Amino acid sequence: MEYTLFFPQFGNFVITVLAFIFCLSIIVFVHEFGHYFIGKLSGIHAEVFSIGFGPVLLSIYDKKGTKWQIAAFPFGGFVKFLGDKNLASAPELERQSAESAAIFNRASMHGAPLWARFMTVAAGPVFNFIFSGLIFFLIYINQGVTKLPLTVDKVFGSPYDQLFEKGDVVRSVNGIVIENDLNKIIGLIGELPYKEYFTYVVERNGSLETLKKVIQNPPRISQVLPKSSAIAAGLEKGDLILSLNSKKISNFNQIKKVVEASKGEVLHIEFWRQGSVYKTELKPLIVDVPIKTGGFERIYRIGIVSDYFPFQPAKTKQSISWAVLSSIESIYLIMEGSVKGLYHILFGNISSCNLSGPISIAETSGQMVKQGSLNYLWFIAVLSTAIGMINLFPIPVLDGGHLMFFTAEALLGRKPDPKLINNFMTLGFVLLIGLMVFSVFNDFLCP
Repeated sequence: MEYTLFFPQFGNFVITVLAFIFCLSIIVFVHEFGHYFIGKLSGIHAEVFSIGFGPVLLSIYDKKGTKWQIAAFPFGGFVKFLGDKNLASAPELERQSAESAAIFNRASMHGAPLWARFMTVAAGPVFNFIFSGLIFFLIYINQGVTKLPLTVDKVFGSPYDQLFEKGDVVRSVNGIVIENDLNKIIGLIGELPYKEYFTYVVERNGSLETLKKVIQNPPRISQVLPKSSAIAAGLEKGDLILSLNSKKISNFNQIKKVVEASKGEVLHIEFWRQGSVYKTELKPLIVDVPIKTGGFERIYRIGIVSDYFPFQPAKTKQSISWAVLSSIESIYLIMEGSVKGLYHILFGNISSCNLSGPISIAETSGQMVKQGSLNYLWFIAVLSTAIGMINLFPIPVLDGGHLMFFTAEALLGRKPDPKLINNFMTLGFVLLIGLMVFSVFNDFLCP
């Protein structure tokens, strides 16, 4: 046995585990800190603040008597408030029946006013959204947007002749004048009839230059999607596809056609990377792709994204308000996509393999960290949004279940029967365990 082959695999495993633990721990901390912080402001005492479950590895008490701890199993966390029977914040029936002033006073979760309990519970998901928004904001404010008029910032490495130069300003494509509207530019170029080569007119050093035989949508990878056949095959951002099954590739659209026509058969790929040519093979995976008319289409994909332009456009800084609005929009789109995805899974419109479990999420976190800090931060923001949204579902045990009970209390004018609440909590717990088991099976059975 060649033991040296084991080390890269072991290294990848360690990276995956550490990346997953870090992103999950920080998301859980933000969520639970939301509960703790707003609870404290609302006059509710937290007895325990824990990152992780199980045996306590490290703990310390603050001046208010709250125990801050790190537990052995870092896959979650909790805040236990005064009066909680368990980690799901079910009431302590024995103490309630005895009307213990020590437990059901104003400082307990169950003795606090309705508004305080509602805000404390809702704070967890809200803090997740705020955290996600902050990450998106920092990304957007630093990345900026494409500068207009369309200007060349960087010329990609390529085995082909380099026609563009840094600072070139695009004036026309195939005789069509380019306007100072990025959406119009993309729409315009996208609607042009397919040709292997385009003709660009650029302004260079004060004069116009005509660039012929430009590959408009080069077969260069701008992003490798997690859990894809491309990432499994070792393809990376910046790779340029030269051929598929010995067929020359000169345009990204050709890749799509060859992959779809493969019907899932193994593809032999030749690609260029930093001056050298490599070969690999991969098996396209079938995915559910939404179509404009509604519904979904099952299509073979390998999980790569195009650069679109044959160069890297220059960027310009945007206003803080633009970054804020873009961040809010990103959170909304993630939530909308997640809800629609769950809906279509439940009604059988798309495969249940679209529901990822902890193993799949861990694998994705490791893959994203390898693609750079920016991609990893984006993944953390997406996961934080998803966790915040899931916690708002009206399922007992989750925050949304508690909010549902609080809403019932407000409508009825009294607290629901504690025994009934505990029964619902048990039911919710069983439901979540079932969902977790199902998602884990998905991780093992789905490609």
